[in-house]
Amino acid sequence: MISNQTRRFYDPTFTITPEYKESLPDLQNGPASLIEGANVPIQQVGISNFKLPLQLKKRDGKPITLEVSVDGYVSLDANKKGINMSRIMRTFYKFKDRVFSLDMLEEVLKAYKEDLESQEAFLRLSFSYPMIMESLRSGMEGYQYYDVSLEGHLDNYDRFHKHMHLKFVYSSACPCSYELAEHAREDRGVAAIPHSQRSEAEVTVALVDEFFVEDLVQICRTALKTETQVMVKREDEQAFAELNGAYQKFVEDAARLLYEELDSYNSVRDFVVRCAHLESLHSHDAVSRISKGLPNGLR
Repeated sequence: MISNQTRRFYDPTFTITPEYKESLPDLQNGPASLIEGANVPIQQVGISNFKLPLQLKKRDGKPITLEVSVDGYVSLDANKKGINMSRIMRTFYKFKDRVFSLDMLEEVLKAYKEDLESQEAFLRLSFSYPMIMESLRSGMEGYQYYDVSLEGHLDNYDRFHKHMHLKFVYSSACPCSYELAEHAREDRGVAAIPHSQRSEAEVTVALVDEFFVEDLVQICRTALKTETQVMVKREDEQAFAELNGAYQKFVEDAARLLYEELDSYNSVRDFVVRCAHLESLHSHDAVSRISKGLPNGLR
């Protein structure tokens, strides 16, 4: 029940004074006696999926403006009730007019640690990245979009760790199905079509030098050859069929091809790959995972 002294009323003319602001309760920054549950450190606390337009640095040095989803976290020590969540966004917004790159994340993370008085800080920027792709034979062009995340971590020794995540979509033609289809055609004169399917490679790289989305896309294109197409005429469709015939692959082949290509880049310190062939023959997917295999590395 609302008391006689309380009104259901919003006053748009009400002005905040410094004294009134100081009187506002702040339970998040309250004493340790207010902690619920175990009084232990929390590795990550913050906010996820706040969005804003940001400029990102391309490989050619020019910026591109994209809608970016941001996850920001810091560590929380024992004996602290919580963090000021709004500072995650407020601190990030100080950098909103800058051109972002993986290395620039370190600057934001240092501000997180200082503004929120934390031992560690984490940041992830997720976006869809457009690149012009030319058709195989017709010369037409269209935009291919890549799901990308840039991730930074500043640990309690102020060591900066940077990762890039990419989803790369390609076609996989089954070598076994190809041989069986050829056998049916040659031995019995029966038309048979080998199966192929849209497939996905999820690649995470730990980096030591400057690195761009275009670099990781090129690594995947070089390794797998059969990226799905954007603009297609008849001559392009025929070319794509020939491309799949030339580069048939099981899911195990895809993982090893990516390993070979990634392992040749000095900028890539560590990596982990997950390939999934979304089978057109089976009602399940074929999956292969592989990592570089460094001690205490990515798994």
